Amino acid sequence: MFYRPEEGHGLPHNPFNALITPRPIGWISTRGSKGDNLAPYSFFNGIAYTPPQVMVASTGRKDSLRNIEETGVFAVNIVEYAAREAMNLTSGSYPQGTDEFTLADIDRTECETIPCPRVSGAPATLECRVNQIIRLLGEDNHLILGEVIGIHLRDDCVVDGRFDVTRFQPLARGGYRDYSVVTEVFEMLRPGQE
Repeated sequence: MFYRPEEGHGLPHNPFNALITPRPIGWISTRGSKGDNLAPYSFFNGIAYTPPQVMVASTGRKDSLRNIEETGVFAVNIVEYAAREAMNLTSGSYPQGTDEFTLADIDRTECETIPCPRVSGAPATLECRVNQIIRLLGEDNHLILGEVIGIHLRDDCVVDGRFDVTRFQPLARGGYRDYSVVTEVFEMLRPGQE
């Protein structure tokens, strides 16, 4: 099968987001004039090491994007399998100003370097300062680029000096309504590495 996106795919569901999988989930926490917000984004990823940087893409002008534009900061909380139900609850379309921390009964803690809440028990949280917000092609698509200026690692996830994902089982997004969880990892050396 081949199709051109502008001509449609003819399938009952759009296959595009099922092709790019698994996608890490950035559970984005923000604070704005209407309060705190927490929402999952699966168009999220790390994009540079030095300085560390991340990207988050938003379709629509959601509370997260409005708060980020207003304050210039956001936090990326890493989602673990144990938090899947709470994360899913925060993905709903709620009235502007809804506090998803309260809605989903999620404990919050203040970030260290930015005026923003974070998920208290998250395996890791990246405190970010906005570098750029870019309007993308399409009706209402936005790309948020941020520099990571503070990192929280949950103590039980650091084993022998390494951040160990098997300790918390990262949750990832697939296509449609599909999710996956990392339960097994393996190591491979690049050519020339020892």
